[in-house]
Amino acid sequence: MQNINFKHLYYFWVVAREGSISRASEALNITPQTISAQLTTLESRWEVPLFTREGRSLRLTEAGKFVQSYADAIFSLGAELDIALQQQQLDQAEKLTVGAVDVLPKLITHLVLKPFIGQASSPSLVCKEGKFDELLPQLAMHKLDVLLSDRPVPPAPNLRLYNHRLGECGVSILAAPSLIDDAAGEFPNNLNHQPFLLPTTNNTLRSALEQWFAEQGIAPHIVAEFDDSALVKAFGHAGAGFFACPSAIEEQVCKQYSVALAGRIDGIREQFYAISTEKKLKKAAVIALTENARDQLFK
Repeated sequence: MQNINFKHLYYFWVVAREGSISRASEALNITPQTISAQLTTLESRWEVPLFTREGRSLRLTEAGKFVQSYADAIFSLGAELDIALQQQQLDQAEKLTVGAVDVLPKLITHLVLKPFIGQASSPSLVCKEGKFDELLPQLAMHKLDVLLSDRPVPPAPNLRLYNHRLGECGVSILAAPSLIDDAAGEFPNNLNHQPFLLPTTNNTLRSALEQWFAEQGIAPHIVAEFDDSALVKAFGHAGAGFFACPSAIEEQVCKQYSVALAGRIDGIREQFYAISTEKKLKKAAVIALTENARDQLFK
């Protein structure tokens, strides 16, 4: 048996609801002859009459009532689907879901997202933090609108993802003022044999710092390694060692953690990206996010 023609079923449903072909014709804005022909086709398919005629009106047969009960459920679900889909699109339009790679400094993420907090016209913000390799599949499956990262996504045939460069900056070396005062000599030689707090090896800054130490001929004493950049700063505030941070947030870090500038490394450039499934960004909130980062953080 062939699949049900839902257009025929819909015509039947409207006729049953309106009580006559003429009123159904007005409701559907099609000719009575067309509706009559479709009903005949439907009755022929099931080999059972669906209506009996009573004057100018039609009355459902027992088979017609049975079919109507299914048609009610089918087209009610269709109406619910329309409403649910419209609500989903509305929810998506009013929500911005951002992924942030866990090694990204929290202050960078905060400054990029800050304009979306507390503004009546801003979308509802959802921020998810995780490993770079864990967040990429979520972005590819559209569970994230954008991913903030300290590295670009490498070319991959199975992932249609695009890098949108936000900006770059140098690196600042900070420490508690007492630690800087106790370090003899000029920067960077004053870092030699001094306690230093490094990011772990999954952070792109780690290898750049180690290479820079070698080029400068200095050997800081590595006292601890951290995944969490906020934890590095907390230990730096406590005087546990010198530490590195992007120069773009140097002022904020010094103020928030009561540390001071030991020196800047312009030879190391920290780069930041917004990764998206769109080659050309279309969502207004994502465009605003990237423009804010470029204008305010990396200007």
